[in-house]
Amino acid sequence: MDKIVMKGMKFFGYHGVLAWEKELGQIFEVDLEVELDLEAAGRKDDLKYTVSYAELFAMVEEVFTGYSFDLIEAVAHTIASRIINKYLQIERIKVAIKKPSAPITGIFDYMGVEITREKLKN
Repeated sequence: MDKIVMKGMKFFGYHGVLAWEKELGQIFEVDLEVELDLEAAGRKDDLKYTVSYAELFAMVEEVFTGYSFDLIEAVAHTIASRIINKYLQIERIKVAIKKPSAPITGIFDYMGVEITREKLKN
C-alpha cells in the first residue's frame, strides 16, 4: 500500500497526568503515516487524488494544541480517529507520539506510543 509519511512534527502541548505537565506544558514529537492508493495522484499529478499533507498537519496541530489530555494514548487515538473518519480514501493510519520530557528519573531519548487504526471493511 502507498503511504504519505510525515516525520518529526513538533508541537507544544499540555498533556500528562501530573499537574506541572498541564500547567507548564512541553514539546512533543509526532510521526504520521497514512496508507491510501496514490496511483491516480501519481499518474495525473493532481492534488484531488491524494490527501494534502498541509491539511493533515493542521489536523494534528489542532488536536495537539487545542486540547489537554492525561495520556498520549488519548492524543494519538483522537488524531487517528479524526483523520481516518474525515478522509474516505485513507485505509490505515499510524500515529507515533514521542514525549522527550516524560516525568521519569533516568536517561532516555523519549517515551512514547504508536497506534495503528484501519477502516472497517464491509
